[in-house]
Amino acid sequence: MSDAIRGSFTFPDFSLTGGGILPKVTLAYVTRGRLAADGRNAILVTHGYTSGPNMIEAGEGSAEGAWSTLVGPGAPIDTDRYFVICSNMLGSSYGSTNAASIDPRTGRPYGSRFPKLSVVDIVTAQKRLLEHLGVMHLRAVVGPSYGGFQAFQWAVTFPGCMDGVVPVVTSPLPPEGDRVEALLTRFEKDANWNRGDYYDRGGVHATLTALRVDTLTRYGLAASLSERFADPAARDAELLRIASAWADGFDANSLFILGGAMETYDVAKDYRRIKVPVLYVLSRTDALFPPSLAPGVIAGLRGAGVEANYVEIDSEHGHLASGADAGKWAPALRAFIAKLEAQA
Repeated sequence: MSDAIRGSFTFPDFSLTGGGILPKVTLAYVTRGRLAADGRNAILVTHGYTSGPNMIEAGEGSAEGAWSTLVGPGAPIDTDRYFVICSNMLGSSYGSTNAASIDPRTGRPYGSRFPKLSVVDIVTAQKRLLEHLGVMHLRAVVGPSYGGFQAFQWAVTFPGCMDGVVPVVTSPLPPEGDRVEALLTRFEKDANWNRGDYYDRGGVHATLTALRVDTLTRYGLAASLSERFADPAARDAELLRIASAWADGFDANSLFILGGAMETYDVAKDYRRIKVPVLYVLSRTDALFPPSLAPGVIAGLRGAGVEANYVEIDSEHGHLASGADAGKWAPALRAFIAKLEAQA
């Protein structure tokens, strides 16, 4: 039986860094373990751009962001000892307020009228959730890819709220290139797109599926599937199946909301605000956040007085290595959390 508990938290009148206000915010979340009476045995796991809070649930496979072997009884993020929370990001697609949500002021989905978010907004909303759950202090914030953006941002925005952070297959800056413009080029070709107001027009499933196939191929999933599917046709069919299943549950507007939030994301300029140790983890074969980033990031952190260390996952699984090859960096994660415990 799974020990995961799914829940949601709703609060009113959330002011955004861009000046807007969301009159009602709901955050979906998954927890494992039990919160101590003093509220200080918690670890926040932050999910990636297109994954969700079920990444910490037992039995999840090694798809993008799945950390089922890193979180659990006796695991590096040990649910026998820690209360582990994974919050669906504000603007994402797995139960939290996003463009498909009803705007209480109009009675219709926000669609293209959803306000612009920042990564600061996303982590500030998470802090509201943690306060609601009774969390007083975090042992660590740990997350891959966009989850790593959040881990870095937590250390900058709320520097006294955790003992350490573990940003994984990620960067203190967004990837180069205009993500939103590239996405628009794809979706504007879809007859149902309607500038993001597609909820009564049949949706954009085919375009979303094709995008997912391209993304997972770039992340290295096709290569990972070759271990189970020797026949290229069977491998392509499985990749398409995975992509289509994802498109069934993910709202295309979340790509734009979260992609837009990256535009102002930059923690490199605020390294001196970070007051806790950082374990920075990259994958040897990740094309999105290559190991060539590490020397500059570690030098920048250490130059700002931050205790920073680097681990490279020796993996053929590219951007998916943190889950697909979890065992190759699990000892480093376990040792880092043990060190935080000792220092606390």
